[in-house]
Amino acid sequence: MSFLKEISPLVKKHFLSENDVLSRRAAQITAEIQQGERRNYNEVLDLSSGDLHRGGIKPITFVRQVLAACLYPALLEDDSLPLDVKQRTENLLRECNGGSVGSYTESSGIAKIKHCVSQFITRRDGGVLSSPDNIFIQSGSLMSLMIMLKLLIRSEDLCRTGVLIPVPTYATFTLALEEQGAAIIPYHLCEEQGWTLQVEELHRALQEARKICNPVALYICNPGNPTGHLQSRKSIEEVIRFAAEERLCLLADEVYQSCVYGDDTEFYSYKKVLSEMDSNISSTVELASFNSASKGFMGECGLRGGYMELVNLDPAVMKYTHTLFSIAPCPPVVGQIALDLMADPPKPGDASFPTFSEEVQSIKNMIRKNTGRIQEVFAELPGISCHPLKAGLFVFPCLHFPPKAIKWAKKRQMEPDMLYCLHLLEETGLHVRPGCEYGQRKDSHHIRLFVGTQENIMEEALQRLKTFHMRFMKEFS
Repeated sequence: MSFLKEISPLVKKHFLSENDVLSRRAAQITAEIQQGERRNYNEVLDLSSGDLHRGGIKPITFVRQVLAACLYPALLEDDSLPLDVKQRTENLLRECNGGSVGSYTESSGIAKIKHCVSQFITRRDGGVLSSPDNIFIQSGSLMSLMIMLKLLIRSEDLCRTGVLIPVPTYATFTLALEEQGAAIIPYHLCEEQGWTLQVEELHRALQEARKICNPVALYICNPGNPTGHLQSRKSIEEVIRFAAEERLCLLADEVYQSCVYGDDTEFYSYKKVLSEMDSNISSTVELASFNSASKGFMGECGLRGGYMELVNLDPAVMKYTHTLFSIAPCPPVVGQIALDLMADPPKPGDASFPTFSEEVQSIKNMIRKNTGRIQEVFAELPGISCHPLKAGLFVFPCLHFPPKAIKWAKKRQMEPDMLYCLHLLEETGLHVRPGCEYGQRKDSHHIRLFVGTQENIMEEALQRLKTFHMRFMKEFS
């Protein structure tokens, strides 16, 4: 009997995802080019993932200097290292058992780093206090989110536990919910109004879901992935009131909070807005918020460092949270250090500040230029519409396919945007991801493009997309 037939349906589904098909084919094409196969392009351009360093963006110097010295303390004798790098390294190593990043730490993270993260949150929210006791560090924000799901989801109940999630949303979170046995309750963001979250849609989704499951939580991604939207303060207040009325725990994924660059836009954390509402709401609505060293301008995806902050959880639940973290392996120490550096970067007057601020500003300028150029190109193309990017690292344009193209995809038993992405990859070497991977309204189609790459790479990618799209639309019009 084939081993594959014995694998769970969930794992099979994961193996056969759209992204796996595209990623495998992209790797095959790269290998074929390296082996001398001639194509009308020299390399695959990968705009499929949210990885800044993969996109050619250099790591922040201060971050890598501290990490290098923590891993190899002999570098502290090197006169080329700035004084603040040496001081931060010495302070961090003092918090490590045996003075080594190779030692175990507390399961929820190094106490000093949790304190640093809580101070960062307090500053971010204009003085709203954060306690280190409510901070839990894990190997990425998704791991913290999965632990939170373990607390919420009761797999032994006859009525399944439900979690409301936005459509579109990123596929790994949906998979995590399925893995925990949750009932997924989709609510649609309003694309026509810039991917806004509308409370009326939340009510609709909740009423439908209560017929088949027990909804306990509402998941929010703000700033949005893949949509690039940013919630207004008014919208956040409306969502919090909805959660209070319906007794739902809020799960606020805020990993792109430092990536905000739209005109007249500002990030408001769910915690800050909650703290400023009426006391009957601010003291009762349960909130878990998440952040990471991967998704901001540091872009340290491979170091695996993320945190969760809990607000208003019952003391008995907090006890179980500590228990769950205590039985989990401690998070990678280099990831914890990355969080510390994200939460407390160089300040004016520090030796590393001029270089640090210049590097961060350069990344912000690059993203602004890329998104501006993307809007210019899309405006020229028939059959594409896209809302201006306000935050995050992705654009999610809508593709308006001719009926002939829809029939072509249906005949091949494939989603139209998936088939579009597959042919885009084959013909031009541009690797992007299809909207069907994230969920979308019936008969709508999208692609997701990563904007955090060098400007020359983005320009080449846009020219490839433009050439392919014009040919595609002409063929199927």
